[in-house]
Amino acid sequence: MKRINLLLLSFFYIINGIFHFYFTDSYLPIMPDFLPFHMELIIFSGVLEIIFGIGVLFEKFRNISLAGIILILVLFMSVHLNMLIPENSLGYNTSLLVIRALFQSVLIYWAWMNRIIKPSI
Repeated sequence: MKRINLLLLSFFYIINGIFHFYFTDSYLPIMPDFLPFHMELIIFSGVLEIIFGIGVLFEKFRNISLAGIILILVLFMSVHLNMLIPENSLGYNTSLLVIRALFQSVLIYWAWMNRIIKPSI
């Protein structure tokens, strides 16, 4: 079961990373104005998602990859919270935006629960 969970986690981030390349223009409107280099950040975050998605499959890289996933999810939270400001909502329903922001916490928890814990001596 753990292996299936890791495969799903990996697949989720690899696919989402690929989406950053194929649907780049759809990410641009949600980028907060306070962040510079929107296009570059979208591409860079896609690359990171792919790398971390692959990394979780290898025990040697799993914890660092999961830490990377958690870090980018925390950073992505700024995008979701920014969209909760009415003038930045792009017309999306507030309830949907709140659920989307809360879902980040679920994704963080999912990554956190897959880390390798070494027994202390």
